[in-house]
Amino acid sequence: MLRFKIPSLRSSIKCFCRGYSQRPTPPFTAGQPLFETRPFMVKPGELTPGITALEYFQRRIDLASKLPDSSLAIVVGSQVQFASGSVFYDFQQNNDLFYLSGWNEPDSVIVIEKPNNKLEDVIFHMVVPPKEPLAEQWDGFRTGVEGAVEVFNADESEQIYRLAPYLDKLVQRNKNVFIDLPEGTKKQTTSSTFTNFFNIGGNKKLTSVQELLKTSGSGKSIKPLSPFITEMRTIKSDAELRIMRKAGQISGRAYNQAYAKRFKTERTLKSYLEYRFIAGGCDKPAYIPVVAAGSNALCIHYTRNDDLFYEDEMVLVDAAGSLGGYCSDISRTWPSSGKFSPAQKELYQAVLNVEKECITNCTENHNFSLQDIHDLSVGLMKRELRNCGFGELTYSDITKLYPHYIGHNLGLDVHDVPRHSRTAKLKAGQVITIEPGVYVPDDHAFPASFRNIGIRIEDDIAVGKDTYTNLTVEAAKEIVDIERIAEVGVTTPLDDEVVEVF
Repeated sequence: MLRFKIPSLRSSIKCFCRGYSQRPTPPFTAGQPLFETRPFMVKPGELTPGITALEYFQRRIDLASKLPDSSLAIVVGSQVQFASGSVFYDFQQNNDLFYLSGWNEPDSVIVIEKPNNKLEDVIFHMVVPPKEPLAEQWDGFRTGVEGAVEVFNADESEQIYRLAPYLDKLVQRNKNVFIDLPEGTKKQTTSSTFTNFFNIGGNKKLTSVQELLKTSGSGKSIKPLSPFITEMRTIKSDAELRIMRKAGQISGRAYNQAYAKRFKTERTLKSYLEYRFIAGGCDKPAYIPVVAAGSNALCIHYTRNDDLFYEDEMVLVDAAGSLGGYCSDISRTWPSSGKFSPAQKELYQAVLNVEKECITNCTENHNFSLQDIHDLSVGLMKRELRNCGFGELTYSDITKLYPHYIGHNLGLDVHDVPRHSRTAKLKAGQVITIEPGVYVPDDHAFPASFRNIGIRIEDDIAVGKDTYTNLTVEAAKEIVDIERIAEVGVTTPLDDEVVEVF
């Protein structure tokens, strides 16, 4: 049954020495960082950095409480994706599966079974790749079927090669199935994105989840799971907020260090920031950065990052780090020379004024939705640009100059829980970005001094009841601060190769 327990495999583990002169021998191998294998990353009681096993357990209980009796919640994990031939991308787990379990290994499925109205009877199933010495020699260690029980608190576990009969048994004994199938697959009769999911190790007899539901799920109620998990993931726990604050702090300090240097190319600045994110304690970049010099900034998602910097231009950067699976998201714009020209200063201050005023409304008590804040930002942007000499702007003008939305939810995904309505009122615990921008094309309809300038300023804001927290406050954005850092450098100590983040 779904219960929180102290697994026997972990109960006798003692904290390793924090010195690094001699590597301790871990009691077992695993496919992801655990306290037993990476004690500098994961603390006792945690399953992933900053998140305890108890919190993951409570998330599953909370989900089960929302489901009717005789229900299954099935979450299919991700596979390793390949760029070309045997060249693979970094693995990215299905974040709903990660959110409910902390499991970060490919080719896995979790099932939460609620047989009746007693939450103590809920069963947590994990179907995962088994430990196989030959496969692990090539692809790295796995936590395995036993580890799923002993470390990840599964009540029952099975190897992925037996998914079809195992899942068939669960579907047969329940009335309701909640699962998120890929868009468009409900009407398909043959292939789906899951068709080859379980064809692991040459076992061609295994069927996809979709095909299994067509047979075993006959007469069952099959509904999407995402509405329940979206509601849960929208509001962050104290632990999640702590991780996101740390990721924002590390990323923000990296920007300040970048202000203090003079780069010749976009790619060098990109590489420097990514290095600073990781050296400061983040796991990896949260997304592919935008590093756009001059008019390149007019492209919202410019990621080529292959141009030169010129002294009379500005650089727009949208980049940040990820920690423990949680993303930060920062945009800053500053002059390549380190000193704003009069036109750059005027337009930059206009965008900054919009951002700061929008942020003040990011509280639950203001009763604003993200859509309300966007609408506010459009009115504020018209006012600020009019003060800069743009005159009265039409709807068509403002959509050219400010073509994107004010922000989005943030969390395990950069654009987190996209199914959450923009018109829903902000709630305490929600984390959103506020990122107004202006992109002035080379168009005679707009003042000549501002043409080919793109500016975006973005911070991550944790909504409170009657206040807010700027999770990325370290990244300087006032003109006087940016120019001062560019002139004399940063005054805070440099965090280099941080090992223990928390």
